[in-house]
Amino acid sequence: MSGGEVAGILVAVFWAILVSFLAVALARLAQTLRATTKLVADVTEQAVPLLADASTAVRSAQTQIDRVDAIASDVQEVTSNASALSTTVASTFGGPLVKVAAFGYGVRRAIGRKDVPAKPSRRTVIVGRTLSSARRSRRAERADRTDRTPRDKKD
Repeated sequence: MSGGEVAGILVAVFWAILVSFLAVALARLAQTLRATTKLVADVTEQAVPLLADASTAVRSAQTQIDRVDAIASDVQEVTSNASALSTTVASTFGGPLVKVAAFGYGVRRAIGRKDVPAKPSRRTVIVGRTLSSARRSRRAERADRTDRTPRDKKD
């Protein structure tokens, strides 16, 4: 055998090994493509009903949103009517009611003032001392008694 023949046999053997590897790789690739095709078919079968259900759900949600929108507009109208009514009542009855309440307060205060002596709100300072309102009123009563004439005491 010559060197060319050996080289030819080696090239043929390597070529056969290469073709074998390529055949195995192509067989696995074909198997992967078949599995992928089956997976896509299964996904398609399941996706179509899911998309139909999703479409139905979206339509139902849109219907509910329309109803809620109608309710919200009705609530807004009721709120504006209540506000207008409140303003009307306040302007119609507010002034007279405030006047009646002020009059009642004045009458109660006037009736209550007859029995209760007026209390001074400040303390009196005598020679650097502060007197309480009770002591101050007792001193005022004593001063009133000493200022009266005998004719006043009989009355």
